[in-house]
Order: sequence, then structure tokens, then C-alpha cells
Amino acid sequence: MLSDAEIAQYHDKGYVFPNYRLPPETLQAIRDDHARLLQRHPEFRDNCPDLLSFDTRFLNYARDPAILDMVAQLIGPDIALWNMSFFAKPAHNGKRTPWHQDGAYWPIRPLATCTVWIAVDDATPENGCMRFIPGSHRSKSLAPHDLKKDPCLTLSQELSAGTFNESEAVDVALEAGQISLHDVYLFHGSEANTSALPRRGMTLRLMPTTSHYDREIAKEAYRQRGDYDQSIRTLFLMRGVDRSGRNDFQVRGLH
Repeated sequence: MLSDAEIAQYHDKGYVFPNYRLPPETLQAIRDDHARLLQRHPEFRDNCPDLLSFDTRFLNYARDPAILDMVAQLIGPDIALWNMSFFAKPAHNGKRTPWHQDGAYWPIRPLATCTVWIAVDDATPENGCMRFIPGSHRSKSLAPHDLKKDPCLTLSQELSAGTFNESEAVDVALEAGQISLHDVYLFHGSEANTSALPRRGMTLRLMPTTSHYDREIAKEAYRQRGDYDQSIRTLFLMRGVDRSGRNDFQVRGLH
């Protein structure tokens, strides 16, 4: 469980690094499942935006009771998993992730999500670990983003110039098996990986069920950006009940 000080840090700075580590056997299972995914879908070399549409085996890792206990301390007891993704930065030429807010991409109203980021490899400044701007979530609003169709980037939107001071950034250096938790509004990004070591991370996206995953908003965003269609995701009720009464937990088709 998170301490009172850790909970306070999450709400003040927008992130926390819990004193928790996945067991070695679980970490190896994630690596093995990712290797199998890449054998079938080499196009996900850099980023798989929706793991569960391609392999529901990854759902097992989201059921970790210790992780769900910590998330419940931050967003409440009624929790839905609406996405899992994999950000992989291969050695020597891993792509940069532009500075952004997660919520700029997501069709959730009211906007709320705690992201659990699991270090599958050691994440260091040398191999492109995440970087956070402490406290950038506090306004609970989305800053301007620019649409960028750059094949050297993992995402299509970047915070507009002058939005923040990059000198305030902190490195999210994690050992394999450690996790970080961050808020939906937090400014973050990561540099390219030019080192000899890979940097892989798997994310769980967990929202309070007082929020609604709006598939119509997702369809409109897909028409505008054309990156990927978030309206076809399956939502999973992990704990409690659907407080909004509007979330659709119908299982969607798998690839």
C-alpha cells in the first residue's frame, strides 16, 4: 500500500514511485509475451497502442492485487481498465516520445486516469527513460498540443512550444520490475534511445468508473487524426461497480 506521504506526493507532483517490484518470474513472462507479440506483429517494434486487442494474455498482469490496491488509494475503489500498451525503445535506434499529456489523446469524460508504467528493462537517461514535469497536472486542464506526423516519434501530438520549462524535468530512472504511477494531466516525454541497451515499458490505464469512456468522441478523434481507432477497445471492470452507468464492457473483436 502507498504511504500517506506517497499519496500526498502523487496529488502534489502528479506522480509517485512506489516501493514495489514485480516478481522476476512475472517480469520474464511479460518479456516472453512481448517477444511472441512481435513475432506475429513486427509493426509494433516501437509501440503497441492496444495490447489487449491482439493478445488478452496481457490482461493477467493488470489483475495484480497489489497494483490495484495502490491505484484504488489514488482514484477510488471502482476501477476500469480501458487500455494496456507497450512502449519499446530498441537499442541504438529507439524513437523519441514527444512531450505531451496523456489526456490529449483519450475519449474519457470527465478526464481521469492513473497510468501504471512497468519497467520491463532498466530505464535510464542513457536509454531514454521517461521524464516528468513535477506539478504540471495541477491545473486539471489540457495545454495546447501540435499535431506532428513524424516517423521518428512514437506519438502524433506534442505540447506546443513555450508551454513548459524543460529544465524542470525529472528523470524516471527505474530498475526492471519497478513501477511508476502518474496522473492523466502530467506533462511527460522521453528521449530517443541511442544506447546499446533496450528500454521497454508496459502501461496499464485505469480510470475511476465515475468517468465514461465515450466511443463517439473516440471515433471523431480517429477521423481527425487518423492514428488509431480507440472506439473499438474493450473495457474491463477490475473492481467495484460502474458508477457512471454509461460504460460499455462488451467484449470487442480481437485481431
